[in-house]
Amino acid sequence: MPKVVSTLKKPATVPAAAATTPPPRRPRIRVPPPGPNGRAVLAKDQKYLAPSYTRCYPLVVKQAEGMYVEDVDGNSYLDFTAGIAVCATGHAHKAVVRAIQEQAAKFLHMAGTDFYYALQSDLAELLARITPGTFDKRVFFTNSGAETTEAAFKLARYFTRRPRMLAFTGGFHGRTMGALSLSASKTIQKQGFAPLVPEVTHVPYAYCYRCPFNLTHPSCELACVDYIEETVLHKQIPPEEVAAIIVEPIQGEGGYVVPPPGYFEKLGALAKKHGMLLIVDEIQSGLGRTGKMFAIQHWDVVPDIVCIAKGIASGLPLGAMVSRADLHTWGPGAHANTFGGNPVACAAALTTIGLIERELMANAAKSGAAFKAGLDDLSERYDVIGDVRGMGLMLGIEIVDSKRTRGKAAALRNEIVDRCFEKGLLIIGCGENTIRFCPPLILTESDVAVGMAILDEALEEVTAARPA
Repeated sequence: MPKVVSTLKKPATVPAAAATTPPPRRPRIRVPPPGPNGRAVLAKDQKYLAPSYTRCYPLVVKQAEGMYVEDVDGNSYLDFTAGIAVCATGHAHKAVVRAIQEQAAKFLHMAGTDFYYALQSDLAELLARITPGTFDKRVFFTNSGAETTEAAFKLARYFTRRPRMLAFTGGFHGRTMGALSLSASKTIQKQGFAPLVPEVTHVPYAYCYRCPFNLTHPSCELACVDYIEETVLHKQIPPEEVAAIIVEPIQGEGGYVVPPPGYFEKLGALAKKHGMLLIVDEIQSGLGRTGKMFAIQHWDVVPDIVCIAKGIASGLPLGAMVSRADLHTWGPGAHANTFGGNPVACAAALTTIGLIERELMANAAKSGAAFKAGLDDLSERYDVIGDVRGMGLMLGIEIVDSKRTRGKAAALRNEIVDRCFEKGLLIIGCGENTIRFCPPLILTESDVAVGMAILDEALEEVTAARPA
């Protein structure tokens, strides 16, 4: 039996009154990853898989349950990624697995674009109820976030008969050609793929920590929205040619950036003034992650189209575009797919959303508050944490050279992520220098405490090693 390598600080002494409470589960690193079994998988992966995938670190998964992932060498990890905000109900939630198994035994596929089954219409009815707005809605099912974006892009052009789109710097909507054209997150994502879909204009996002206008909220009076009106629509593109504005309520890949109060109300008013549709990309931020069913509900604005994916089916590939019913002026054949609304994925989604509504959305708000408090505490003690931001269990810390200079410390961010992995905590980056935390919505305050202890150790080690 290999010796267990301990990587955590000793837990605080348990008070007598709590002596009967079982201790929180902790990660366990038996073999420095990747171990021999992991290395064998990595060698095969490097030989046969496309090199375009972006792997964070050499985690080779064997199985996962709840908040924990086990690798092929027997190491266990506390997961603060949820497969990039996908496994909302935790890994292999028993109720979701049961729904998948029951449906798989009935039928796996029947081309929902050509035939009918109740699971699809039941899920569409549920999505129409839980998305913002009291108007009638229609749903188009997809297989991914990128495909959902493509559907929204096409519907906006089809309905308005306008050719242009407004999107945001730092935004990410997927890697298919239309979604990629709307994205402006990293140049590597676009390099070599030109020409992209034309008539997309990108404008600055409300990134207050690094305001592109060097202003401060609220005295700025949301100059970033005024810039769209006064410069872009007045001098660059005719507003009557813009079909829609597509925006993430909280930028995901761009750095977990949260806009200030009043931003979305003003942006929504601008869209309405010029007859533009407002599309919100809730692919990463939706379905209870921020403590509300959809992140846009933190502001007083109702979108015309909502893009959904990631957390909708606890890990099965499914997405949905939910929009005002009157926008669907297209007829049969104008847009369709083969696998969208797969019956097994729909069964998983119905169970997933039920769990989110009944308990997990509230838990995201509660555990998220404890999580953010822990990050705020670390920020007070470490000068390299320049900003703590987010809502619910969609949280980020921006890693900088120092709070004074705010220099982007991408290499340091990566070192912190790697060090946490070695200690048994799974986290990932976003933006140029931000660490994102998007754990399963089943996260407990005990899990938060364990994760904060590991993150604290990693920060202490990497900052101690920095040159003075």
